[in-house]
Amino acid sequence: MPIDPYITLLLGTVGLAALLPARATGADIASGASTAAIAFLFFLYGARLSTREALDGLKHWRLHVTVLACTFVVFPLLGLASRGLVPVLLTDPLYQGLLFCTLVPSTIQSSIAFTSIARGNVPAAICAGSFSSLAGIVVTPLLAAALLGGSAGGFSADSVVKIVLQLLVPFLAGQFTRRWIGGFVARHRKVLGLVDRGSILLVVYTAFSQGMVQGVWSQVSPARLGGLLVVEAVLLAVMLALTWYGAKGLGFGREDRIAIQFAGSKKSLAAGLPMASVLFGAHASLAVLPLMLFHQMQLMVCAVIAKRRSKDPVPEITPEGRAARSRTEVGTGTRSGRASPPPRTSPAGSRRS
Repeated sequence: MPIDPYITLLLGTVGLAALLPARATGADIASGASTAAIAFLFFLYGARLSTREALDGLKHWRLHVTVLACTFVVFPLLGLASRGLVPVLLTDPLYQGLLFCTLVPSTIQSSIAFTSIARGNVPAAICAGSFSSLAGIVVTPLLAAALLGGSAGGFSADSVVKIVLQLLVPFLAGQFTRRWIGGFVARHRKVLGLVDRGSILLVVYTAFSQGMVQGVWSQVSPARLGGLLVVEAVLLAVMLALTWYGAKGLGFGREDRIAIQFAGSKKSLAAGLPMASVLFGAHASLAVLPLMLFHQMQLMVCAVIAKRRSKDPVPEITPEGRAARSRTEVGTGTRSGRASPPPRTSPAGSRRS
């Protein structure tokens, strides 16, 4: 289980901020660049999301509602329950960061990758991750304002303006200009992906520099970090079990259960870091630490699960089963794994399911 190279870069960025934090004029420049980077990130998110695919995916509403409920209802409830671990395992700032981690949307790329490896419903994973990220632009700040209160700056008019200007407006601008730049974005996906990651590194450097200047890291000891890792390991195990067996109880087939498990048990570092910078300001460094640790943990654990799922025996699929599977993949909302009547054929010939 190798460590994600990007996590190594993130840790290196944290180390750089610890040794050479941005101060005075440098801090103002880094803060301005970070704000611009966040806006550009969400502009690219909007430019990448296909409106047609999103509308088609809405037809498979049961699966997407299940993933959204796991992401924005079950996760936050477990985060609130962890309040009882303060001050035994967690300090109050670490608890706030852990609670924020439970509020951010799901991932897109890793959910798709693991679903594909495990031979799950990849189109459903694509739509589920996209919907979660889209909903998170609005839902995550609202939940943070309601559950974290003053810790996230409160739900003031100024915080609303920041959220709208830095997150929502760039996203909508990306959607609006997609018809002109969508092809360019698709052709240069790898290069723009590097820009994405570089922007997030800048956000991390700015946040941790502010934390170093204000001395917030004196509040964290190795024992507290160990306690945080234990809590996050339990949180991830609970969500993996709930998404897998809960989806089975709701009547979803194997492929849909895989998509639900991988999309419903993850938290997005790419979306969470910029949001934390906007919501927490100077206190963002401790707020993003639990998210960074959880992100690496989920990658390592889900890589093992996906590999094991790929070796599961797959039952022989009948023509009726293929028809049901096809309808599920295009998003009709049919439960995969449940047989449906075969499609009618015209006299000119049979069509493929």
